[in-house]
Amino acid sequence: MVSRVIPVDTFDLVIFGGTGDLARRKILPGLFRRFLAGQMPPDARVVGAARAELDSASYRDLIAKSIAEFGGPEAKDEEGLAAFLTRLDYVAIDANGVNGWTKLANMMHSDVVRAFYFSVAPSLFGALAERLHQHGIANAESRIVVEKPFGRDLASAHALNETLAAHFNEGQIYRIDHYLGKETVQNLMAVRFGNVLFEPLWNNHFVDHIQITVAETVGVGGRGGYYDKSGAMRDMVQNHLMQLLCLIAMEPPSQFDANAVRDEKLKVIRALQPVEAHHIVRGQYDSTATEKSYREDAENPRSFTESFVAMKVQIANWRWAGVPFYLRTGKKMRARSSEIAVVFKDLGHSIFEGDISRHRNILSIRLQPNEGIDLQVTIKEPGPGGMRLIDVPLDMTFADALGDHAGEVSDAYERLIMDVIRGNQTLFMRGDEVEAAWKWVDPIIAGWEARNDVPKLYDMGSSGPDDALMLMHRDGRRWREIKG
Repeated sequence: MVSRVIPVDTFDLVIFGGTGDLARRKILPGLFRRFLAGQMPPDARVVGAARAELDSASYRDLIAKSIAEFGGPEAKDEEGLAAFLTRLDYVAIDANGVNGWTKLANMMHSDVVRAFYFSVAPSLFGALAERLHQHGIANAESRIVVEKPFGRDLASAHALNETLAAHFNEGQIYRIDHYLGKETVQNLMAVRFGNVLFEPLWNNHFVDHIQITVAETVGVGGRGGYYDKSGAMRDMVQNHLMQLLCLIAMEPPSQFDANAVRDEKLKVIRALQPVEAHHIVRGQYDSTATEKSYREDAENPRSFTESFVAMKVQIANWRWAGVPFYLRTGKKMRARSSEIAVVFKDLGHSIFEGDISRHRNILSIRLQPNEGIDLQVTIKEPGPGGMRLIDVPLDMTFADALGDHAGEVSDAYERLIMDVIRGNQTLFMRGDEVEAAWKWVDPIIAGWEARNDVPKLYDMGSSGPDDALMLMHRDGRRWREIKG
């Protein structure tokens, strides 16, 4: 297999929050790998911008250490790393003041793509946008990258969109959700719309139900203060799980174009039915003899914030009428696993003896770990003794199928940043899409608050509260096992 590297235009990328955790762990190591892959033109440059009083040499030392820690096997390429570091500059800047802005303006090249990554708190977005224009740094061709959270409810999301729209048009705003940059997520579209085998089956005539699971083994230690103000619904469901739901459920767009894809995703969100109270379960991980509970991690002994959510969702359109979508996400779970499972209906009639309902075709899309896709099919168990049926997977694990090229799909940020430079918004959320998601989520959260809903405790290393199991059992179904 030959890897095809798509070139990009020369660019200046400014990372506000350039000394922060996200920049050091993801953004700059990802850019380093794109540099090694030949996707940074000779004059392309990356400028870190933050409050810390550093010079460019000190910043390069900081990033060299970060790449050594988070850059993967490629970090061993000392010659490549030295060459990449020459592309880095730094400016100490005051987002709410005047310091550093003139220096940053003088750093910018003319006639190149200018992109600005807002890896900072949303409260600084307005100040950054205003000063970029005030000092003539941003122009009509510039692009900004905005990290979540995109508000904490509909009102704040709308206000945030208004703030950005005061300085940039929608075509310049890239709201990043790294889940959409995962290779398997994009392969979901390829599987659906590139194969005659699946699309005819992708409806309520053949699909029994769909499960979307995002399970984490980590707790909230270290970020308990932030998480306790958001919870799993705001932190995961409103964005990550919502995006996966949209991609699995949307109608085929007229073309693989940013607005065409996002138009279809928006239709899915607007078709979501309100979730009834008995179709949703909240949970909170409990303590063990050696590990702290959620409330201890969050340093809030009376916290009602959820670290787990499971829900049954219905989409009110012709394609999916009657097909439940079961979503769940949680921390301190049995294994780290993100999976979409399309469970097809039973055969209308079986010629074989026994309970054929135990054997179902299931298409499983694994987002992490061990990215890949498998289709569970029923075959005869080898050997004499009659027709005994067993289920086996037709497995395409990327590491096996792509061989040496599997590493090229390891990090979503690499792809998404290059898409920003190319001006491709397909994998980024549009403002109306974000607001529509909050419009659906807000009543759920308001209902919890009105009922003084208390999350159910669950054991660490489990698959969540027992009530989540009952959510499926009431419908005669069961969750798939969470596997790492």
